[in-house]
Order: sequence, then structure tokens, then C-alpha cells
Amino acid sequence: METNSDGTTVWSGRVVRGDRGLVRVLDHDGAVVTARVAVAGTDPLDAPCVGDWVTVARAGDDLAVEAVGPRRTLLERAEPGGSSRHQPLAANVDTVAVVVGLDQMPSLEKIERLLVVAWSSGAAVRVVLTKADVAADAADVAEDVTTHLGADVIVCSTLTGEGMDEVAALAPAGTTLALLGSSGAGKSSLVNALVGEERVVTSAIRADGRGRHTTVRRELVALPDGGWVIDTPGLRGVGVTDPDGLAGAFADVEELAASCRFADCGHQVEPGCAVRAALDDGTLTLRRYESWRALQREALWLQRRTDARLARDQNRQVRSMTRAQRRLRRERGH
Repeated sequence: METNSDGTTVWSGRVVRGDRGLVRVLDHDGAVVTARVAVAGTDPLDAPCVGDWVTVARAGDDLAVEAVGPRRTLLERAEPGGSSRHQPLAANVDTVAVVVGLDQMPSLEKIERLLVVAWSSGAAVRVVLTKADVAADAADVAEDVTTHLGADVIVCSTLTGEGMDEVAALAPAGTTLALLGSSGAGKSSLVNALVGEERVVTSAIRADGRGRHTTVRRELVALPDGGWVIDTPGLRGVGVTDPDGLAGAFADVEELAASCRFADCGHQVEPGCAVRAALDDGTLTLRRYESWRALQREALWLQRRTDARLARDQNRQVRSMTRAQRRLRRERGH
């Protein structure tokens, strides 16, 4: 903690919850305080999110977040509706667990999309299959996810305790685990089981099989062994933000593409195409290939839109600064 000449005290803390211009920050004494967000910037990614390390200034009774520290990792998604803006979900996480409930037949395509978002964060990634107690074929589903998606899988049940030691091992002391998945996948139940008490409210699945939004905000929760877990609201629509996430989610296809004779291979009719060869001999399924291409196109399209928006924003800032400078020169001329 530092004290400035004007009596303002400045200290660093970690955001444990954010909500509409206010954040709750864990301070140096282990207490949670509420601070307003005073960080400049119109891009949602500039604002503090759960898991961020921030600088807080106190002047009297006023607490304000003045700066966001560098992020080691950032879990984000494209805002709904095809927006070019990205929405931060959690920062400085060590592992992202893609949580999928076994009470319904999992969609490989949806898991792939979540995996792309997870790998784009820069953190380690696991798939956690919950509700194993209601699925007779849990082991088969896990094998399918591992075989077809190349993902590391944990099968668990918060009711029977199966696999919970493996889930807990994803957040050892000093590290942070983020849970990513649809509503009703069992994320809140996982948090409660890891904490050892009813920390997060849970609710029954709707009659149509779709989950209810029980978690309405992201929250950083302390675990008994010194780790942290971030519970996130259920995601129905997940936009991919970064083509680099495909390298982790589709490592098998990316490896094949790197083996093609031509670096700019379109994987259509080019000679020496390793991807087409794998499709022909069955080592790569058409479903997996088409999913890869679709997500690749989506990520590149969004990236182009984002670059164009950032260029427009930068031009507006330059024009605004130019007008301000001209106004200042005119005032000085008088």
C-alpha cells in the first residue's frame, strides 16, 4: 500500500466479482471491498473482469479501480449477435474446464466450439463430464470425446463423488480454475462440491431439457486447499474470437494441414494435401473437417470485423484529438 501526497492510498487487489460499473476486490487484508470502475476506454476488454489484478485508489470513502494489471491469460467470447466486440469472462486463469452434462446426449460440435474458446485463453484445457450418476454410457461418451476431439476428459459426479478428486486437482494451491459451459451443465454444483458447502445456488433442469441461468455473474471463489475457482453464467451462444484457439482444439487437423505440400493449401484439389489424404483413408472424419473449416471461417470473419472496428475507433480518436488541438490553438491565438 502506498500513500500519495494528496492523502490518497493506492493498493493492489484481485477482482472477485463484477457487476454494472462496480467490482468487488479482495484487498491486502483479505477483506472484500466494493469499488467503482474508473478505467478509461470504450472497449469491454479494457474493463476489469473477474480474476484481474487491479490498482485501487481510496480517497476518503471513495474507492475506484484506476488500472488493470497485465493479464497472463484471458478467457473471452464474442458478444452475441455477430458483434465485433469481445466480452471478457475471466482473467489470469491457469486451467479452463469445459463442463458438459451427461444427462443429455452431448453435442461434439458444441464441445468443439467451447474448446476453441477455452484454448484461445492461453490456459490449459480439460473437458469435465458431469452427472455420471445418471448416464450408463459415461465411459463411452468420454472415449468419444477423447477419440474424436483429442481432449483430456474427466468423468465425475457431485452426488457419488466419482472423479471429484481429479477435478479438485485442476486447481491446486495458488492456481485458478475457470468453468465454462451451458446452463444446466453442473458448473454451480461443481463449485459447491469443491468448496464443501452450498456456496452457489443451483436449480432443476427445465422440462424441455434446457438449463436455467442460476449463475448471473462471474465470481472468484476460494477453495479449501488454497486454489480458486471461477463460476461463469451458462453460455447458449458462444462466438469464437481467435483463430489461434483452433490450434489447440483441432491439433490433429492443424498438424495435417502443416504437412501439406503447399503452405497455402486450400485442402480441396491441391496435390500433396495431407488433409484430403486423411479424409480419403478415414483417419480424419468429414464431420471433424467441416467443423474445423466452419469455425476457422467464423474466427477469421470476426477478426476482420474486429480489426476494422479498431481502425474506425482509432480514426475517431485521432480526429477528436485533432479538433481539440485546433480549438486550443484558436484559444491561445486570442
